[in-house]
Amino acid sequence: MSLSRTKRISSSNSVRSSSGGSRRLSGFGPGQGGFSGISLSSSSLYAGTNGHHHGLGASLTSLSVNKSLLAPLNLEIDPSLSMSRAHEKEQIKSLNNRFASFIDKVRFLEQQNKMLETKLELLQGQGVSRSNVEPLFEAYMAGLRRQMDLVNNDKTKLDGELRNMQGLVEDYKHKYEDEINKRNNLENDFVILKKDVDSAYLVKADLEDKVGSLTDEINFLRNIYEEELRELQASIKDTSVVVQMDNSRSLNMEQIVAEVKAQYEEIAARSREEAEAWYKSKFDQMSVQASQFGDELRMVKGEVAEVNRLISRLQSEIEAVKAQRGSLENQLAEAEERGELAVKEAKARTRDLEDALQRAKQDMARQLREYQDLMNLKLALDIEIATYRKLLEGEEDRLGQQSILNIQAISSYSTKSTNGFHSNSSSPAPKLLIKTTETRDHSRFSTH
Repeated sequence: MSLSRTKRISSSNSVRSSSGGSRRLSGFGPGQGGFSGISLSSSSLYAGTNGHHHGLGASLTSLSVNKSLLAPLNLEIDPSLSMSRAHEKEQIKSLNNRFASFIDKVRFLEQQNKMLETKLELLQGQGVSRSNVEPLFEAYMAGLRRQMDLVNNDKTKLDGELRNMQGLVEDYKHKYEDEINKRNNLENDFVILKKDVDSAYLVKADLEDKVGSLTDEINFLRNIYEEELRELQASIKDTSVVVQMDNSRSLNMEQIVAEVKAQYEEIAARSREEAEAWYKSKFDQMSVQASQFGDELRMVKGEVAEVNRLISRLQSEIEAVKAQRGSLENQLAEAEERGELAVKEAKARTRDLEDALQRAKQDMARQLREYQDLMNLKLALDIEIATYRKLLEGEEDRLGQQSILNIQAISSYSTKSTNGFHSNSSSPAPKLLIKTTETRDHSRFSTH
């Protein structure tokens, strides 16, 4: 019994899994890496008298397994992720084993596989276009590199600013140490000047005591001199002569009186001369002492005046030093405050840099994990596709002797589009008429 029927094979027929549903790579959505959804579907041919064949936007190329992709990636990530990936690989292997048990359910795809291979050969003859997935990866990685360059530039700039801030802090620190040394030197000078002032004050007190004692001694000697002078004058003034006359004799009284008078006058003159000489010598001695004491007093007064001038000068210098010390302390406080502010700003900038660097590292780690996820998914898909290919090739080898495939190419012109694929030019597209004759259990089935 022969049965003849016409089939319309469209590009919407997808490779079905063991559960009967189409397999779609949903891991490449716009929210996951910026890739649109990709579905593995079989592009079929439209057969019939009124059907038209449309060119595909992207040609199908032969798939091959890259052995280097099977090697583990040397990335420093969380070991739990690698364990989860290994678990997923084991699940994929188990699914492939289940798929092998349901191989009888995919025998009806044999004819479609033959047609797809024929179409693949035709499309490969027309030309091979490059896949658009790799440019997306390259653009995404280029954006990541640009972001990394920007982060590195910011890090270099902030490192330079940090070094400048550290240099300013060191300069302020050196200035602070210099001001501390100057302050210590001024304090030492102040202590020395204070000692000199104290010694000068003690010398002044000693000299004042000496002046007072010398003044008292001069007054005492002057009083003694005046008292002795009065006593001498009184003794000379009160001197009287008592003469007893012996009238029993006949004496020349006038001669005796004259002699006595001469003697007393000589005694008085000699006493006067002695008193005057003693007074003169004493006066000269007192005058010399007074002149000496006056010179010493003038010297002491000059020294006291000099000490007073020195004290006033030292006091003015001390006031100036105190004012300078106050200004230096104010400058030092301002310098310390500016230094602390600079250090705080530098620490804040450093923390910001460290946070930015940490965020950049986290972003890089996240992007590496996403990239590894994509690579693992691609590896799993490559393994699954290779497994499907092996299984399909085995079935083709087993059933190749039972099927006869007749392919005829009919030239026609078409400008329509099917399933979202548009022809790139107005050149005539060949229309394929596929006739399949299959003999099964002494029955013949024809498919057009």
